[in-house]
Amino acid sequence: MCFDIGIVVCGPNEALVISGMFQGGKPTFINGGRAIVCPCIQTVQRIPLNTMTLEVHSPRVYTSQGVPISVVGTAQVKINGSSEEMLGYAAEQFGGKPVDQILNICLETMEGHQRAIMGNMSVEEIYRDRKTFSKKVFEVASVDLHNMGIAVISYTLKDVRDEVGYLASLGQARTAQVKRDALIGEAEARKDATIAEALAEEQRMESKLVNDTEIARSKRDFELKKAVYDTEVNTAKAEAEMAYSLQAAKVQAKIKEEEMQVKVVERMQNIAIQEQEIMRREKELDSKVRKPAEAEKYRLEKIAEAERQKVVLEAEAEAEATALRGEAEAYAIEVKAKAEAEQMAKKADAWKEYKEAALVDMMLKVLPKVAAEVAGPLSETNKITMVATGDGPIGASRVTNEVLDIMGSLPDTVKKMTGVDITTRMARA
Repeated sequence: MCFDIGIVVCGPNEALVISGMFQGGKPTFINGGRAIVCPCIQTVQRIPLNTMTLEVHSPRVYTSQGVPISVVGTAQVKINGSSEEMLGYAAEQFGGKPVDQILNICLETMEGHQRAIMGNMSVEEIYRDRKTFSKKVFEVASVDLHNMGIAVISYTLKDVRDEVGYLASLGQARTAQVKRDALIGEAEARKDATIAEALAEEQRMESKLVNDTEIARSKRDFELKKAVYDTEVNTAKAEAEMAYSLQAAKVQAKIKEEEMQVKVVERMQNIAIQEQEIMRREKELDSKVRKPAEAEKYRLEKIAEAERQKVVLEAEAEAEATALRGEAEAYAIEVKAKAEAEQMAKKADAWKEYKEAALVDMMLKVLPKVAAEVAGPLSETNKITMVATGDGPIGASRVTNEVLDIMGSLPDTVKKMTGVDITTRMARA
């Protein structure tokens, strides 16, 4: 749609020029940013801010002396995006133009100024003073390009040559002059060197003679002084030897004294060490023998005291227990006697009341016990071997009959012992 709003973005190496409505009568410049643009009522143009390299060729340009030469220069130019004024100039001059056209315009401008500077200078000035030539071209071109919104970053003279051999002739003349000056200089140097060599040899010989004389005088003085010095040295040496011997004896005596002091100190230290060892052993004896012995003695005394207390307490407890047991046994006997007396009295009363019936009842209660006592030994027997004559029963029934015979003889035994005929009394009952 015509009134759709769009967002336009540019990189850091270009600038946006927004013109149209809502701009206050002049375009807006945005360097490396974004903007909101209404396509139908606003226009957006992009201006490159990259550095552009120009190789400026000026072939066969006549200098102020009328000598044709060719010059090649190199320039670095760019649209100045930091100045809104120069961006306005650039937008006015290069708005909507491609980079190639901008480069061509800058190149033509630089070449024109380069040719103008070449026409105002001589060949020698251009060739020998390249810095001045580059500075003039830079200053003149910067003014015109500034009005286009372009800044000249640098300009250097790359190459200078000619087609008529003028530069070569200048070089030859200069080379011949240099050679001439070199030969003259060499001859003068040789002359100066020869003169200087002769003077140096004369001075050397004079110095040698003076030195030899001085050496002889010095040797004489040296020998005289050496003799004096030898005498003084020998005297001092003898005195030093005697002093050394004396000092050595003193030092030796002092060493002996120090050694004795050291031995005394060592002996005192040994005595102190032995005393400490004795104290250590006494403490060790005290801690390992005396203290444990006293502790063992104290322990045994406490154990003996405890044993004595234990024996006393046990004896007292045993006596008290014996007394209590005696009292308990006496009481038990008394109670038992009372109980038996009461039981006997009750039995006597019962005998008086029941008479035969009581005897029968007692007999019936006692007979099973008697039979059990009689058969008891037989139940403990592992093996019974029976021998029969053939008369009467045999086998296990023979053992049963033996038990019954014993039980049958019981009334007769009671009768013989007590005079009571149990069989008759039971028959009456």
